[in-house]
Amino acid sequence: MAGYVGVFVSDPWLQNQFTQVELRSLKSHFMTMRRETSGGLKLADLQAKMSMIKHIRENLSEQERSSFLQDSYQNLGDEVDFELFLRVYLKLLALATERRGSGAKNASAFLKSPTSTLLHTISESEKASYVGHINNYLAEDKFLKKYLPLEPSTNDLFEIAKDGVLICKLINVAVPGTIDERAINTKRELNPWERNENHTLCLNSAKAVGCTVVNIGTQDFIEGRRHLVLGLISQIIKIQLLADLNLKKTPQLVELVDDIKDVEELMSLAPEKVLLRWMNFQMKKAGYTKTVTNFSSDVKDAEAYAHLLNVLAPEHSNPSTMKVKDPIEKAKLVLEHADRMGCKRYLTAKDIVEGCPNLNLAFVAHIFQHRNGLSTQTNQISFLETLPDDTQISREERSFRFWINSHGNSTYINNIFEDVRNGWVLLETLDKLSPGIVNWKITTKPPIKMPFRKVENCNQVVKIGRQLKFSLVNIAGNDIVQGNKKLILAYLWQLMRFNILQLLKNLRFHSHGKEIFDADILEWANSKVRNSGGQTRMASFKDKSLSDGKYFLELLSAVLPRSVDWSLVTKGESDEEKKMNATYIISIARKLGCSIFLLPEDIIEVNFTYSVMYFMKLCLLFHWNSFI
Repeated sequence: MAGYVGVFVSDPWLQNQFTQVELRSLKSHFMTMRRETSGGLKLADLQAKMSMIKHIRENLSEQERSSFLQDSYQNLGDEVDFELFLRVYLKLLALATERRGSGAKNASAFLKSPTSTLLHTISESEKASYVGHINNYLAEDKFLKKYLPLEPSTNDLFEIAKDGVLICKLINVAVPGTIDERAINTKRELNPWERNENHTLCLNSAKAVGCTVVNIGTQDFIEGRRHLVLGLISQIIKIQLLADLNLKKTPQLVELVDDIKDVEELMSLAPEKVLLRWMNFQMKKAGYTKTVTNFSSDVKDAEAYAHLLNVLAPEHSNPSTMKVKDPIEKAKLVLEHADRMGCKRYLTAKDIVEGCPNLNLAFVAHIFQHRNGLSTQTNQISFLETLPDDTQISREERSFRFWINSHGNSTYINNIFEDVRNGWVLLETLDKLSPGIVNWKITTKPPIKMPFRKVENCNQVVKIGRQLKFSLVNIAGNDIVQGNKKLILAYLWQLMRFNILQLLKNLRFHSHGKEIFDADILEWANSKVRNSGGQTRMASFKDKSLSDGKYFLELLSAVLPRSVDWSLVTKGESDEEKKMNATYIISIARKLGCSIFLLPEDIIEVNFTYSVMYFMKLCLLFHWNSFI
């Protein structure tokens, strides 16, 4: 089995109108229609075939659908591909919505979510906790403070999230500097286009900080789909609370390993795994013999919390906590202890006893941030200073990791060099980018105990790479199994590049699917800037003059003239001015629909890898914008 495979749509505007659940449902309808039509599905066929979709059938007659198609399209003999089908569907949906407003049939309560068949519920405890977090961290925001504090018992959170500003601001709290707030549309009344830009900016920025957003689009914000909006907020807050759980931010974490040789293993762990290891390390000091392996069933009796807090803040302990047998009472005493320490609760005693994993994780992560109880005088910390500073490799690992996670694979990657070593996630990604290219019959799904099975998976990864004409000199499957950093990064760079070039080549309005080279992208970018009256030119993707950002901004302005506010652009002379321009460039590109994973430093330093990616994505974006 290949695992879950999402429905891919090359047009980012269309991609943002649907969740993956909706796309899968619509793709199923589309494939059924095509199978039932000999000679290919034509626009004219849709007047009858769209009756397969219940709310279209109930609200629009076949005659109304026929009239709409005749008025909207000149040639009803045109063949319908999936993306054209989606465009017709959206227009019919808008027409059906008008009819509903004037008394059309509406037996379904789910028409706001056209293809949904399930009622999604949310945790009121989680909502209240996240509202409290937002009220606390965004209380002084100049734009939002007039709307805060939000009331946890209402749906105010989902209403205020509809314009996209709140989520953008929350991302910046979690990972400061991700979004240049000058790029956020913050007028009191936003038109639909401006609102859509904010949603696109926040979704692409959320991907860039490590959120998985394959099942949420801009329409979900507009319609206030609570489970999806709350799910995204939960991921953002989790990223914020776990931000310090790495050796770079908290070098004292080396105290958790007995042997300095284990430091590399610690560095490769997911943040929540590090948090669990820290928790067990501290509780062991108090004589707690059980090992906590999760933030749900293992903490339900509140016993682990009682020991943890006694170790971290013995001056605030209450002897009664250890004696109480009733879990609810013990949980209440634990939370009172946390209050005396000055920790935010994030959960109730009931949440502890019920084992709510998200809120328990948030609670423990906040305790770690507030008081981790680790020593600053260990020999291991001085050892860390002797480790090589692989800043560039670290940045590239981060970008590729977030890019792979953005595809919604079954395995979430926490460390590229560790998590791709069994080959499985690379095979999943390859199959997403080129469906059918993986021979799943000869693969082994994790967990994989036998080393040679990992080699077999990775051998197929390399074989497919060669099939796709990657340059893979002196690389074999075993290099991936061994975690060879440079070779893994080289493979991923070519995989990402292949993805973008395929999208460009497959656009039906491009030059008959011809292959595209870097020189084509360079010429396209220069001609766009020149034709729009720009004053700059790029000699190559390594041109050091790109570091001030002006060329990127002129190119963005050429793609969409109103996208750049030139009054906000600096001269790009000092390092600070260059960084301001670079941050603005990235946010504007994301706002226009580019899903990019570079940092301001990549622009300032003219990182060749990311320069090429950036220009290819802008090229792709231009073609989409000219077509919509």
